[in-house]
Order: sequence, then structure tokens, then C-alpha cells
Amino acid sequence: MIDISLIISVIIGFILGIASGLTPGLHSNNFAALMLAIYPALIGLGLDPVDMAAAILAASVAQTFLDIIPSIFIGAPDAETSLAVLPGHEMMLEGKGIEAVRLSALGSASSVIVAVLLIVPLSLIFGSFYDPFMDRVGLVLLLIASLMILTERGRVIEGQGSLVHLKYKLFALALFLTSGFLGTFAFGHQDLACSPLGFKPEVLLPLLGGLFGASMLILSLASRAEVPPQRETEFDLPALGITRAAFVGGVAGSVVAWVPGVTPAVATVATRLGSEGSDREFLISISGVNTANALFTLVALYVVGRTRSGAAVAIEELVDLNLPLLVFMLAIVLFVSILAYFATLGAGRVAAMVVRRIDYRILCIAVLAFLTAMTFGFTGPFGLFLYFLSTVVGLAAPLVGIRKTHAMGVLMVPLLAFYL
Repeated sequence: MIDISLIISVIIGFILGIASGLTPGLHSNNFAALMLAIYPALIGLGLDPVDMAAAILAASVAQTFLDIIPSIFIGAPDAETSLAVLPGHEMMLEGKGIEAVRLSALGSASSVIVAVLLIVPLSLIFGSFYDPFMDRVGLVLLLIASLMILTERGRVIEGQGSLVHLKYKLFALALFLTSGFLGTFAFGHQDLACSPLGFKPEVLLPLLGGLFGASMLILSLASRAEVPPQRETEFDLPALGITRAAFVGGVAGSVVAWVPGVTPAVATVATRLGSEGSDREFLISISGVNTANALFTLVALYVVGRTRSGAAVAIEELVDLNLPLLVFMLAIVLFVSILAYFATLGAGRVAAMVVRRIDYRILCIAVLAFLTAMTFGFTGPFGLFLYFLSTVVGLAAPLVGIRKTHAMGVLMVPLLAFYL
């Protein structure tokens, strides 16, 4: 099964995954669809379906490692790193951007180990109890949303009354519901989105790009934030904290891969609750969610025959996934994860040098313009409308002093409406 063309395909996929991960705001589903679209043109070059599937898988795994870098150094996330903007970007502004990249790379790499250990037990569990589990998904999401709002305590300001936390909980509920109504509207009218470039429209792009990308960039411009020198710092985390964060991220990413419609971005809300005391632990967990999910979408495709990501959809169209091929694909995931770990560390150090040499305001304006142009290119005028609304909603959390994770209502409210 292994030949020179397959090795070349994996390496090319890995390189493309680096490029897509470093591109601010590029959704992995859009990139997988783009690679699948160019496949017919590559058949004449001797590329068979297994080679193309391996390239797409390698690209999707590499992207889960590298996509943290735009989130940390620019504040421009894709759909799966939207919440990582919060601690990662703040660490960069403290001069600890390289440490943030190292924490993220560690989270992604360690989650692969956790996910591999969970393959057999989760396959047996979901293979036997998939339907009963799906009947209760709505209750699980409702519990997560309730805990997220009830644990909001807002800014700590001396002299506040003992009941002030109730005000912040109401703010959190308002943001959760407002973003949720926006998400419900967007998904209910996604047929209005039309890509001038001919791509399949993805309304997550304008929604999360506005809530967590454009709003963060606008705040950076308004505050005239300056990038301090980025220095190599040691992890300020005990081994137990790192292990716990890696386990939480790996488990969350592995479980969410089985649930239709529930993206890794929703799983990060659960990891936020599991690492409430440490932004660094959260950064490890959120990175682990994305990488473990990339691995387990393959397992879910084999066990229950359902696709849970753009890469899984593309692979399903290219090959008939059987057990030997699944094992082979998992070996590719492990190989690419090792390469991507070191590539992330190297790219993080380069990004730390580059961001210091460029006027940060000009960089923010350029990325904001790029996100706006990409939103129009992938979703058209309707996408721009959603992008504007979500940017306005995204500004609310920092202005009232609550966690921005409550804006994940944009995904959770539509899911609650569907499953309850």
C-alpha cells in the first residue's frame, strides 16, 4: 500500500495543511472541499483515490496544529480556534506568544495519544449505544450551556456588592441568547449565502469570523495595543495540570466527533468549564479538541458510517473505508502529528519575530480586510451581512466584562432547538 506516490501525497498534504493553518480564518471544511474539487485535474498525473485521501487527511491534521498561530499573534481565528483567541492572544500581548504556541502544540500532540487509547472503548460504546446517546444529546448541551452561564462572575472590582455576580449572569444569558438567535437566523437562511468564487457556502465563516475575529481586531485597533518582545518562557504549569488539560481536550474532541452538527468549537465550551482555573490549561485543551476530533472523525466514519467533518466527507467520496485502510490512515495521522508538532514550534518562533517587525495596526487592518474579502468570496453579500452583525455582537462581551465563550450560543442555541 505504501509507495513513492503515497509518501509524496502525504508530504504535499502536510505542506498544504501548514499553509491553510497559517491563513487567518480559513475553515478546514472549505479547504478540504477545495482539495477535492481539484482532484479530477490530478488524475492524469497518476494520483489514485487513496493518495488523494491521504493528502486531504494529512492537510486536515496539520491544520489543527498550525491554525493556532494566527489566533495567537493576530487574533484572527478559524472556526475551531475561535475561543483560543482569548488566552492565546492575551499571552502574546504579555510577551509570551511563543509559550502559547508551545502549549497549543503540546495539547494537539498529547491529544493524539489520548485519542488512540480511546479508539477501542469509544468504538464499542458508540457502536452499541449510539441511538440512545443521540436521544440525550440535547440534555447534555443544555447542561453545558447552563453551567457556562451560572459560573460567570464578571469583572472583579473592589467595592461591588455581593449580588453583582447576578448582573453578570444576566449579561451572559443575554449574549448567549442574542448570539443564538443570530445563529438560528443564519442557519435557517443559509440558502441565501452564495459564493462568487463557486465554493460551497459555509455560514460558520462569517459568524465566527465576526464574533471572535473581526471584533477582536477592532478592539486591538481601538486600544492601540502594541506587541512586546516575544521571549522564550517556561511553562508555568505543574505536570498534573498539563496532563489534566491534555486528557480533557482529547476526550472532548474524541466524543464530539460522533455527534452530528456539533463542531469542535462547541466541545471547547466544555473544556472551558473543565479548566476554569487556568487559561493555559484551556489553551492545551482547546488545541487537543481539534486534533483529536480530526482523528476520530475517521473512526466514526468507519464505525457508524457518518461523516463529521469536511475531510471525512472528502475521504468518503474517494475511498471505501475498511479496517485495514482505517489503520493505515491512523498511522498517517500519527506520522503527520509528529511533523506538525515541530513545524508549529518553528512557525511560532518565526511568527514572533515577524509580528514585531511589522506595524501591528497595519497588520490588524490588513487581516481585517482579508477576513472581510474572504467572507465575501465564500459566502457573498448575505455572508457580509452576517459578518457585520456577528462583529457587533462579538464586541459586547469585553465591553460588559464577561467571558466571550457565551457567544458560542451562536452554535449551541440552534443545536438545542434541533435536539430538544
